[in-house]
Amino acid sequence: MITLLAFALPSLAAIGKVLVFLVMLSILVVLHEYGHFIIARRNGVRVNDFALGMGPTLLKWTSPRSGTNYLINWFPVGGYCAMKGEDGKTNEAEQQRRFRGVGVVHDQDNFQAKTPLARLAIVVAGPIANFIIAIVLLVTSYAGFGVPRTSTTIGALIADKPAIRAGVHTGDRIVAVNGAPVQSGEALVKTIHGSVGVPLRLDVLRGEARLTFTVTPQIGDDGNGSKVGLIGFHPVSIPQRVPLNDAVAQSFTDFGNIVGSTLSALGGLFVHPAATAAGFSGPVGMARASGEFQDAGWGAYFSFAALLSISLGIFNLLPIPALDGGRGVFILFEMLRGKPVDPEKEALVHVGGFALLIALMLFVSFHDVAKIVAGKGVF
Repeated sequence: MITLLAFALPSLAAIGKVLVFLVMLSILVVLHEYGHFIIARRNGVRVNDFALGMGPTLLKWTSPRSGTNYLINWFPVGGYCAMKGEDGKTNEAEQQRRFRGVGVVHDQDNFQAKTPLARLAIVVAGPIANFIIAIVLLVTSYAGFGVPRTSTTIGALIADKPAIRAGVHTGDRIVAVNGAPVQSGEALVKTIHGSVGVPLRLDVLRGEARLTFTVTPQIGDDGNGSKVGLIGFHPVSIPQRVPLNDAVAQSFTDFGNIVGSTLSALGGLFVHPAATAAGFSGPVGMARASGEFQDAGWGAYFSFAALLSISLGIFNLLPIPALDGGRGVFILFEMLRGKPVDPEKEALVHVGGFALLIALMLFVSFHDVAKIVAGKGVF
């Protein structure tokens, strides 16, 4: 019985982490849809259904004022905002012909009846909501739990790199480089980055013992495309509490850095598609990473949720059919040419784009599972 419990408890813990991840993902998706909802209502568009979860309806409440059905569905993952004219209950192509053509518009609360600018605002409101949520999550993480600062303590070591070959261990704390005391983790990283091919004498504390190692940084990529000196370790980050104004400033800085690195990674798909694609993760990879961040504490998990929210926002803004960005492109095209794209052609492009997205998701998920089975982790 004890043996069975020993095997069962990790499984229960893993299930719990997956459930926490699904709750977090659902909140981000529902808030994304709420962005669409707010701007749609402000532009006089009727929202027929606003739902938490997918599948059959568990609970339903209809607003007597707006007529919107608020739903909680049986499968509580994700959600949707079904506007009049975009809910699949009527022929959307026919509505486009009716409301985007010339003539008197009688059904003013239909999404298709609105101006291109209003429809564009509604479409991009979801991704913008994701960006706002990310800022709020980062501020909450930094103000409540601290801004992560690079320390001089050695974290994970990379195999077959100078540090591990010299005998450095995880948990060692670097106190001096070439006899000069180390002032901060940032200063240590800067010294290593600027010392390609230059031997460095590291004084480290391992418990009560003071040890000395000589390592020579080799040239490598810092993750942002720059070539720097690396010895092959990840420094431990230690959260430091900061005033609220500093947390806000740091949040906007990190938001910009995350957006920049994400766009850079997406750009790499066009330059080095095979190599870059291996670094992307699907739902399986994200769930696994979520468990690791949960172990690191709530501050780290809020930051992970912010990263995921930014990724959702950027992904939805991509000019891919069936995504918000793809729909926005058609609206922009309509604004430039003065008339909408033929609705049947637009619908065909969206169906093809949706099929491509499903295929891509299946490919990335298979790649995640293959890496886990091979024991390589996800990142």
